[in-house]
Amino acid sequence: MLFGLFITLGVAALSVALRSYESAISQKIGAVGILIASFLAIYYITDNWILGLIAALSWLFLPWVEILTRIRALRLPKEKTLRPKSPPSAEVFPSLDEISSQIESEGFAHMSDAGWDWADYQQFFRLFYKEEDRAQATICLNEQNDISFYYLRISSRAQDGTIWTTWNYPLSYGLKLTPHFRINRQRPDQSFWQLYQSHKHFLRDHSVETHVINPLDEDRIQHEIENDLRAQIAHNIDQGVLTQTAGGEIKYSWRGMVYLWCQFLLDLVRM
Repeated sequence: MLFGLFITLGVAALSVALRSYESAISQKIGAVGILIASFLAIYYITDNWILGLIAALSWLFLPWVEILTRIRALRLPKEKTLRPKSPPSAEVFPSLDEISSQIESEGFAHMSDAGWDWADYQQFFRLFYKEEDRAQATICLNEQNDISFYYLRISSRAQDGTIWTTWNYPLSYGLKLTPHFRINRQRPDQSFWQLYQSHKHFLRDHSVETHVINPLDEDRIQHEIENDLRAQIAHNIDQGVLTQTAGGEIKYSWRGMVYLWCQFLLDLVRM
């Protein structure tokens, strides 16, 4: 029993240490190690490998706790209209000014601050534009109850309707993107400079030249974001991920909740 305890603690400590490194390989090994440590802990306690296997696999079903509580009760408006919005306080988003300075140092101009609020869910967007590259950069902050996170997005809108987007969205994305989007997903710990260089490589790899990208102004940027949100909601209703309530709001269907869980599993593999 004591031997099993030391083995389990050793595997758990090694897994946590591997997860602390920025290397994608070490983090994947660390995630597998946590599953193994869970298996070993229950196996040595019960001397039953089936219970150990159940304990390890239970991590994969943990997201269903949030899906069946918070996500199932979530209701959002079908129409989202962006409005001018004051930036969040330094307590809510302490690095906003620093990230803004990084974006402006790459030649982007701050266009406006916008967002929308609904019940206990809020989104804030700080919008930037670089006329030389016809590229749009956005700082996005999502808040719900006491949970908040931000991500950065760089987009180039081609004249054929394709939206070439580089972002570092940190979580499983909860909706299906419309077919117009081409996503270049990067790690959340990357700086804006790294994202911007990756975006330029992304465009170059797909032979997207500046002259085929639509020029934008402040009004057009906000208008296009609103159109993207409407199109995404309509697309997910068509795909069965979302459904409309009798009151005109939207919510996740059971198919959508299964989709969320599958997104979590994909992220676990990508980690």
